[in-house]
Amino acid sequence: MARKTESSGPSVSPEEALEFHAMGRPGKLEIVATKPMATQRDLSLAYSPGVAVPVRAIAEDPSRAFDYTA
Repeated sequence: MARKTESSGPSVSPEEALEFHAMGRPGKLEIVATKPMATQRDLSLAYSPGVAVPVRAIAEDPSRAFDYTA
């Protein structure tokens, strides 16, 4: 039998929750590109084959990971 747990957060009504989730654009989070992603060339630089270059640089010098990754 599952044990009942109490929420430590503030109490909200079902109406408040529905209103919150319905307002504005749907969803709560958004992921956006930090580099241009408009052309095939952009995608080639970001992914294959372009991604191999910084991967190799990091393999040679792991401290460079901070230069190329978040």
